[in-house]
Amino acid sequence: MTFKMIASVSTLTLMATMAQADGDLALYNWGNYTSPELLEKFEAETGVHVTVTDYDSNDTALAKVRAGGSGFDIVVPSANFMPIWISEGLLLESRPDQMENFSNMDPRWVDVPWDEGRHYSVPWQWGTIGPVVATKYYSGDVNTNAIWLDPPEELKGKINVAPEMNDVMYAAIRYTGGEWCTDDLAFLKTVRDQLVDAKQHWLSMDYGIEKMDSRDTLAQFYYNGASFRAREINPDIQYGFAKEGYSIFMDSAAILADAPHPEAAKQFLNFIMAPENAALISNFATYSNGIKGSEAFMRPELKEAPELNIPEEFQAAGGWQTTCAPEVNSIYTKIWTDLLK
Repeated sequence: MTFKMIASVSTLTLMATMAQADGDLALYNWGNYTSPELLEKFEAETGVHVTVTDYDSNDTALAKVRAGGSGFDIVVPSANFMPIWISEGLLLESRPDQMENFSNMDPRWVDVPWDEGRHYSVPWQWGTIGPVVATKYYSGDVNTNAIWLDPPEELKGKINVAPEMNDVMYAAIRYTGGEWCTDDLAFLKTVRDQLVDAKQHWLSMDYGIEKMDSRDTLAQFYYNGASFRAREINPDIQYGFAKEGYSIFMDSAAILADAPHPEAAKQFLNFIMAPENAALISNFATYSNGIKGSEAFMRPELKEAPELNIPEEFQAAGGWQTTCAPEVNSIYTKIWTDLLK
C-alpha cells in the first residue's frame, strides 16, 4: 500500500470517527420548550440526531453542569444567569457572531449586557411574565400585579404563582415601589411582608398554567407564551402587562465548555438563526424569538397575539433582571425561603 493510499485511508477513518462522534447532540433545555419538528429538520439536513433532557429552573441546570461530566452539548440559560455561566468558564466561546446566519439576528439582541456582541449564545425565545386572569370571573384592571399581590375577593384562593424566585421578587419589588437589586433592608422587609400576606390567598406555587383550563385557578402570575396557550382553550383568558413594572426575559442557546460534540453544536446554533427555523421554535413554544424575518413563517394567530405584542403604553414599564451582587441575592434568597415556609 502506497503512502498516498495510507494517507487516504487514514483521512477516511478520521472523518468516519468525527461523524460518529458528532452523530448525536445532547440538548439540555427547559421543559416543553423544544420543537420536535425543528429537531427532525436538523437531523434531516445534517444527519445529527438530537436528544433533549428537560430541566425546570435555572438553578437546576446550573447545579447539574457545575457538578461536571453532564454529557450535554447545549444549554439554554436565562439572561440573568448567563453572566454566571460565562464567568465560571462553563460555556464555550463559540462565536455565533462569526456564523453564516448571524446576519439574521435582530440588532436589538446583539449587544446585550449578558453576552456583548454574542460571543457565546444565540436567542432561543424571549417574553414577559405578568398577571393572567379569567375575565369571566374578574372584570377589573388586568394590567396590575395587584391581582396576585393584593387580590380581590373573587380571586382569593384561586391564584397560582410561578415558583421562580427572581421573577416573583422582581415583580414584588417593583410593585412596592423599589428598584431591582436594591439592598435597602427596611424596604425589603416591606416586600417580604407583602409577599407573605399575599400568599395566604394563593392556591399554589407551581408550573401550572393548565389549572386555568379546568378553572382550578382563575388568576396566575405566569409567562406570556403560556398565557397564549391557555387562551387558545378558554377565550376569556387575558394576559396583563403590570403597570408597576414587569420583567422581560430571554433564554439563549449556548455550547458547554466540555461539550462532547462542539462542532455539531455550532451547526445547531447556526441552524436556529435561520428565520424559518427560529419560527419553528416559536410556533411550538409560543414565545417570540430574536431572528429577523421569522414572522413570515410563524402562525398568524401567534404573530398577532396580544400576549406577545407589548402595548406602547406599557413598554416603558418593562425591565431586565440584571444579575444582582451576591450579598443582595443572599437577602432575596432569605425572603424567598420565608415565603416558601
